[in-house]
Amino acid sequence: MKVNELVKYIAENANVTQIEAKATLEAMLKGITESLSKNDNVTLVGFGTFQVKDRAAREGRNPKTGETIQIKACKVPGFKAGKGLKDAVNKK
Repeated sequence: MKVNELVKYIAENANVTQIEAKATLEAMLKGITESLSKNDNVTLVGFGTFQVKDRAAREGRNPKTGETIQIKACKVPGFKAGKGLKDAVNKK
């Protein structure tokens, strides 16, 4: 599903216009992004948790040359699915 399809789905299921649905989706994504940039988790009960994870420094290889390179430590966004989402995906 792409953003436009999601906006249309939200609009139809929430009885709002597509403009309102798009604004709501953008506000939600902005809120999650801002929280993660402050190193805060975002928990949506039954859906999952967005969190910042620390990735350790490590050695990698340049795929073109095969040369060993050092990759710096960094922070990356992560998502851990909640029970409700897991159950919905695994519904039989």
